Amino acid sequence: MGMKGRITFMTWNLYVGADLGPIYTAEFNELPQRVTEVFRQFLATNFPERVKEIARQIALNKPDIIGLQEAELWLLQVMPVPSLPIVKYNFIKLLLKELRKIGLHYEVAATNDNAAASLLSSEGNSVSLLDRNTILVRKQTGLHVIQSISEEFQENLEVTIGGQLFLIVRGWSYIDVKADGRVFRVINTHLEPLSEGGQIAQGNEILNGPAKTNLPVIVLGDLNSDADGTGTPTYGNFRSEGFEDVWEEAGQGAGFTCCQDADLLNGLSLLNRRIDFILFNNGWMPIRAELVGEDQSDRTPTALWPSDHAGMVGILFLP
Repeated sequence: MGMKGRITFMTWNLYVGADLGPIYTAEFNELPQRVTEVFRQFLATNFPERVKEIARQIALNKPDIIGLQEAELWLLQVMPVPSLPIVKYNFIKLLLKELRKIGLHYEVAATNDNAAASLLSSEGNSVSLLDRNTILVRKQTGLHVIQSISEEFQENLEVTIGGQLFLIVRGWSYIDVKADGRVFRVINTHLEPLSEGGQIAQGNEILNGPAKTNLPVIVLGDLNSDADGTGTPTYGNFRSEGFEDVWEEAGQGAGFTCCQDADLLNGLSLLNRRIDFILFNNGWMPIRAELVGEDQSDRTPTALWPSDHAGMVGILFLP
């Protein structure tokens, strides 16, 4: 358990890589052009370059357990030329590979496969996107994952894309981890930003489900609910169920985690909301919390922010 009971956690929304809004608002006949534009923005925000900076931030902090959101899988299939292999941008695989290069070995302990869509672009190519959350555990830390559960939320947002109804499926995962004879639970999730009622229901599904335990428990995730109470009541619901906030206990400053521009090229940081959290309950003692990926020096060589969110690292002690 690291240094006798001290465990380092990280949560980070890696950013899908493009603003998907134009697809939601497209008329049917506009859809292929919008798909092309969204995919071009994804290429421009260059995940293969961003992932190097994300890995570097992980290396600086060496978290034992990482909860990632928007750990996407993008596929490009050139339909008119079936002999060309499918191009894959697998955020999880690319990150694990980058970490291995710098001598860090993580394994996937749990993954949610969330919403998935395949649409044709104006060039006649097929562009597919699978949204995922994942929990990574560092190897050789003496942490043993004894149980891993992933579920979809019962409450999910319906949107219309090009005249067709489409479900934005989200979910949660948890792992139960044994270390130094103690067992604790880590939950990772990404709650719905576009529907307040849906988001509250999703938060309650976690509170009444995997978070309802006597085990020491950690919630990692992008709750899309402002810590200052100006947005949805979801964050407050976690607090009133006894969850404490590692940033509030052990962080310095405002702790803003969201959000940079969709193209990741805004000059000055635009982070002005605290919606990404490491929450804890049942016996943890917070030691330290800090942000990652929020400094000008964290940008890639082509000036991209590593994500539209800052990540957060929390060190906690389990007596």
